[in-house]
Formats: sequence, structure tokens, C-alpha cells
Amino acid sequence: MLPKDPVILLSYINTQLRDYYDSFEELCKSLCENPEEISTKLSGIGYEYHSETNQFR
Repeated sequence: MLPKDPVILLSYINTQLRDYYDSFEELCKSLCENPEEISTKLSGIGYEYHSETNQFR
């Protein structure tokens, strides 16, 4: 289960991307999570996914 707090979610997702996954899509498939829901939560605090750096910023 993913963290509910958007700031903690941001930290968790970026750590997972850095340490284990080559893309956000791969992470979402592996965790069986909806990428649109995660992106919406993180865009609510001003972050979006950048594939060139494989992180939300």
C-alpha cells in the first residue's frame, strides 16, 4: 500500500524509481497501481514525472 500523504508519497516513489525501476510505468505495473492516480496526487503538490531523469520534480 502506498503512502496517503502526497509529500511522503513523492519521497517513496522517487526512492523506488532511483533504486529499483527504470521507468514510472514499470514501477506502477510492478506495484499494481494506477499511474494516473499517483500523477494526480503528486501534481497537486506541484510535481510531475520527467522520464529523462526518471523522477518526479
